[in-house]
Amino acid sequence: MKLCQDYLSGPGMARVPLMVSAADIAADLAAEQAVLDRIVEPLDAEQWHLDTPSPRWRIADQIAHLAYFDHMAALAVTDPPAFAEHRDQLFAADFSSPEAIDAFTLGAARDLLPAELLAHWRAARSELDAAAARLDDHTRIDWYGPSMSARSFLTARLMEVWAHGQDVADALDVDRPVTDRIRHIAQLGFITREWTYANRGLPVPDTDVRVELTAPSGATWTWGPDDAPSTLVGSALDFVLVITQRRNPADTDLVTSDPSVREWLTMAQAFAGPPTDGPTPQQRGGNNRSDDA
Repeated sequence: MKLCQDYLSGPGMARVPLMVSAADIAADLAAEQAVLDRIVEPLDAEQWHLDTPSPRWRIADQIAHLAYFDHMAALAVTDPPAFAEHRDQLFAADFSSPEAIDAFTLGAARDLLPAELLAHWRAARSELDAAAARLDDHTRIDWYGPSMSARSFLTARLMEVWAHGQDVADALDVDRPVTDRIRHIAQLGFITREWTYANRGLPVPDTDVRVELTAPSGATWTWGPDDAPSTLVGSALDFVLVITQRRNPADTDLVTSDPSVREWLTMAQAFAGPPTDGPTPQQRGGNNRSDDA
């Protein structure tokens, strides 16, 4: 089972700029976790059991999922042999149905009361925060597939909490603060363009794309050559919603120059694992296929 790819520094893909340190990403990760914490903390028991756009998952399941993989991420840094044992158990488990995966990764957390589950997630986050403080930009971490650089590893965690946080916000029909922290995710979306095609067994386009996004702060973020034959222009928020498969491109204001760019957006996948499709138009998306692993 293919669960992971070092998509920030893998073959044929650009690397995270050196000016963005593992410590910078860890700080943004903690801040994004705190945003979601403030959303779920005041919820009553009935709200914790609301369905989210992710099939089979309630809000409580979203938090249990994050808690499990935050704990595993901390373990991968602090005790690699113990993590490897857990990983081997995961690979050996019976995953003949989606429910079997849920039972393994969510497990006992589903029996916790809301306050207990929130405390459980906070404890896992604290473990990860302490573990992240031990990382430098050159550290590599064994994960569920090829080892990952510290920046890749932490960016993947940030994408996870942001994407699953979107599922929670959609379930509650609330807006959440959008900040320039999503730049990490937007960059991930750009540099995984080749991965999206390769993951589906499709030929990788040989033309460059210039991506120009408007940040939440109003700044302009760009990737790709100035003279690229294809372009994508729009809001950074719309872009990250699409590449995390939380929105269909048709429901955004993203402007593409030609069919090849639109094709990319229809199947864009910034997370590892087998290829999946995003939501259809006017549908809110959610992916609970352990896309963090």
